[in-house]
Amino acid sequence: MRSILTAALLATGFCAPVIADIRPDQSEFRSVYKELVETNTTLSVGSCTLAAERMAARLKAAGYTDDDIHLFSVPEHPKDGGLVATLAGSNHKAKAILLLAHLDVVEAKREDWARDPFVLVEENGYFYGRGSSDDKAQAAIFTDTLIRLKKAGAKLRRPLKLALTCGEESDGAFNGASWLANEHRDWIDAQFALNEGSVGVRDANGKHVSLGFQAGEKVYQDFLVEARNPGGHSSLPRPDNAIYSLAAALVRIGQYEFPVQFSDTTRAYFTETAKLTGGEQGAAMMRLIADPNDHEANAIVSKNAVYHSMLRTTCVATIIEGGHANNALAQRATANINCRMFPGDSIENVRAQLVKAAADSSVTIATTGEVGPTLPAPPLTPLVYDTAKRVAEKHFPGVPMLPGMTTGATDGPALNAVGIPTYGVPGRFSDPDGDGVHGLNERKSVEGLYEERDYLFDLIQVYASSR
Repeated sequence: MRSILTAALLATGFCAPVIADIRPDQSEFRSVYKELVETNTTLSVGSCTLAAERMAARLKAAGYTDDDIHLFSVPEHPKDGGLVATLAGSNHKAKAILLLAHLDVVEAKREDWARDPFVLVEENGYFYGRGSSDDKAQAAIFTDTLIRLKKAGAKLRRPLKLALTCGEESDGAFNGASWLANEHRDWIDAQFALNEGSVGVRDANGKHVSLGFQAGEKVYQDFLVEARNPGGHSSLPRPDNAIYSLAAALVRIGQYEFPVQFSDTTRAYFTETAKLTGGEQGAAMMRLIADPNDHEANAIVSKNAVYHSMLRTTCVATIIEGGHANNALAQRATANINCRMFPGDSIENVRAQLVKAAADSSVTIATTGEVGPTLPAPPLTPLVYDTAKRVAEKHFPGVPMLPGMTTGATDGPALNAVGIPTYGVPGRFSDPDGDGVHGLNERKSVEGLYEERDYLFDLIQVYASSR
C-alpha cells in the first residue's frame, strides 16, 4: 500500500516531505523541538514567555515540581521571560552544571522565505524554520535532557540547572541571562555553564571535518566618531568641513590593522588547524604563533576572513550621519564604529588606537551604548575540555576537536563576568554556507541534530557525575 501511494503521488507530480524513521525517544524530543520552533519568539510579535511556559509544562509533566522551576519576567518586558529549572544532585555540596540556551530568534518575514519560518518542516534531510539551528536546537536538547533524566530517576552527583532566556538576539531588549547573573545569581550558580557558540565543520558532502569547542568570545563595543563645525551657508564653503573631516578620519580608521593577539584557546586552535591545513597557509600559521609580528605570515593567514577576525580586535564603520540642510554647511557629522574586541583587550586601549588611526584632533571618539566587560577567555581545564574530547571520541571517532573563540556574540560574557566560566559545547556541525542562521530558510541537519543530542546527553551526565 505504501509503495502504491508513493507511486500515485509521484504520478501526480506531488512530493511530500520525507520524515526519517526515528527512535521513540527521538520522537518525544522532536515534539519538544517542534513546539519551540513553532512558538514565535521574535522581538516584534513573539513571546519568549510563552515558550518558557510551554517548556515548564513539559518539565512538570516529567515530574518536576513548582519548587524546581522559576518562571521569570519583568513588568517592563512581559513577553521576554524565561525559566530556570533544577534537577537535584546526590551531593548537596557539589556545584551545579548550568545549561544555558536562548529562546529568542532573529526576525523572519514569511514573504521572503520558501516555507513558513514558524512551522517546522522536515525536508531533504533538514529541519527548516527560524531558530531551527540558532538556538532552539540546543534549547530543545537541554530541556529534553532534564526530562529524560527525571523520568529515568537519575541520581547524578552534581545538580543540573537549565536556564532558558530571552534577549540574546536583540540589542537594547531585556536580556534574561544578564538579569539572572545580576539579580538571581543563586538560581544559576554553577561550576561552569554550557552554552551555544561552538560550531563544527561539515564539508560539502556532509562529512565531519572537525568539532569545535568554544572558550571565549570577542567583546561587542560601539564607538561614536564625531566631527563638529560652526557651519554656515553652502554658497560660502570654508576650508574645514565636518563631513570631509569625518570622511577622512574614517578612511584612515578603515586602513588601520589592529595587532595580532593570541589566547591559549586561539593558539591551540591555530596549532591544530595548521596540521589540518598544511601547505603555505599551515606553515604561516605556525610562524605567526611563534612570532605575532611576522607581517608576511599575517598577510597569508589573514586572507581568510574568519582567521583574520580571530587574530585581533576588529573595528568597522556601520552607520554614518551628517548635515542638517541641503543648503547649509554641516555643523555635525557622526559615524558608528562597531568593534569586536579580542578577549582581555581593554576599551581604552581600543579607543586609543582608533584615535591614533583617525589622526585628527578635531574628531572625537567615545564609547556609546552599553559598555560590556572585557574579560579574558575562560580556561580550558581538563575537567571541561578533556572530558568533552574523550566523550566525542565515542560519538565522532577520528574527528579532531578544535578549541576556538567565536567572533560573534553570545550570552556567555554575562555569566563569565560573575564568575561562572561559560563554554560553547561541541556536537553541532554546520554546512559551509552556515545553514542560513540569521538569514533566509534557516535549517538544521536532521541526522546532525540527533547526533548532537546523543553526544550532549552523554557528556552532560559525565560532567554531572564528576568530582
